[in-house]
Amino acid sequence: MITKRNIPAMEAISAENSVTPAISIRETVIFPDQALVFLKYPPSAALFTKDDINCTYLLPNSSRPQLELSPSSVDYDYGNHQIVRCPLEPRGLILSLAVKHNGNLTPGPMYRWDSLAYEAMIDRDNSTIVFVKGLNLRSARVADSSRFKCLYGWDLTKPKFVLSAKAISVAQEIVRCRTPLSILNRLQRFTSSSFNDSIKVSVRVTGQRTLNSIARVKRQYGSEQLPHEKQHELCVCTMLRNQARFLREWVMYHSHVGVQRWFIYDNNSDDDIEGVVESLVDRSYKVTRHVWPWIKTQEAGFAHCALRAQDSCEWVGFIDVDEFFHLPSGLSLKDVVTNAARPSEVAELRVPCHSFGPSGLKKVPMKGVMAGYTCRLAAPERHKSIVKPEALNTSLINVVHHFHLKSGFRHINMNRSKVVINHYKYQVWEVFKEKFYRRVATYVSDWQLERNVGSKDRAPGLGTKAVEPSDWSMRFCEVKDTGLRDRILKTFIDPETSLLPWEDHQLDERSKMY
Repeated sequence: MITKRNIPAMEAISAENSVTPAISIRETVIFPDQALVFLKYPPSAALFTKDDINCTYLLPNSSRPQLELSPSSVDYDYGNHQIVRCPLEPRGLILSLAVKHNGNLTPGPMYRWDSLAYEAMIDRDNSTIVFVKGLNLRSARVADSSRFKCLYGWDLTKPKFVLSAKAISVAQEIVRCRTPLSILNRLQRFTSSSFNDSIKVSVRVTGQRTLNSIARVKRQYGSEQLPHEKQHELCVCTMLRNQARFLREWVMYHSHVGVQRWFIYDNNSDDDIEGVVESLVDRSYKVTRHVWPWIKTQEAGFAHCALRAQDSCEWVGFIDVDEFFHLPSGLSLKDVVTNAARPSEVAELRVPCHSFGPSGLKKVPMKGVMAGYTCRLAAPERHKSIVKPEALNTSLINVVHHFHLKSGFRHINMNRSKVVINHYKYQVWEVFKEKFYRRVATYVSDWQLERNVGSKDRAPGLGTKAVEPSDWSMRFCEVKDTGLRDRILKTFIDPETSLLPWEDHQLDERSKMY
């Protein structure tokens, strides 16, 4: 895993040679609040760090920057590419990059985020799955696939050199097509990432233009020979933004109750998420961070994760970092799942959620959320799911809380006496106000917008402004519930230091500040 600790500095480039031609801007995607510049470089090149790069803003047909700004972050996306996050360009200027003191890169093609094919993969049945923004399809509904085609080629603007394929299924932001045999053969024959990375795929709707695309065709799985036995019985997938300080508690606790593998989809965090993941890996937790910069695409991200997990995980839970499986029966989560799924047709376990409030606190609890928040709403709210990934419907429809299943499979509702999710939804204001930045789900309105104000997704009575109510610390408190707190204090606490495992690192970090 490449992290901030072991990314080498970019080797110095002499002024005579300027910037190496092999390092280039592949493309730029314009978001509402920033621009993502995808930087391509040869496998042998060292990686850029934030200090090596400036975001430059040029007049058209000019190579002289009118403005230079530091990028907000530089990320690595595991494919001989880096993502440089830059401030939006002023009107009339073109965004590019410069290696400090050495020269400018040529600006790449620019695309608007609201109409774009942004990810693609070949599934193990050899169909192509394309993740698309801008189709504006209804949530949880299957669209008429006969209106859609996938287009493949090195340059999708040249129809003579473009292959097309019929769509098999279309729903929400996902289009599945039959991959042309010639594309599959090329992927099989040419395994180098540089070759395969050049084949783009996009989507065309009947009577409309082809969507812009930055999606490259790639096979998700290294072998078509599937193992007879999966490596992990129970995995978890989550999407997060700036939740690094809570990740250790979430991983360490769930490891204790039976989770073996974690897929972390990082949605533009600017905290120390890389360092936290690295520290967990160093302790032998099987945690991977997947850079997922696409805003308001949680449903698509969960579908993407399910596809990645299906070869290695029997079951995958889809929960947030502020959600913890509580097992009042004392069994492990793995045992509960195994017992509930004895009928072979059961492929989804729907677990109810209890929403906890600030519990009288005004500061982040030192011992973590499970020990700190002990008062909740009386009635459960919604549910989250644990699914068998290979049983998912080919449309991959999910509405965050549950997936659509293939014919012949069914879900069951779990009893709260066996398993329930403690959702620490309404934490102290310092933490809770982050929800006003942007909601990650596609079909959920951002809280700053005057839209769906009565939705259960919103905190009652808050409106659209991140202004702390005077009684916030006492809200959402109807039932005192110390069940999970009591369990973790009994099971995890060190009798000599009175510390919980996830506190050790917190103390180390605080000591560095003094």
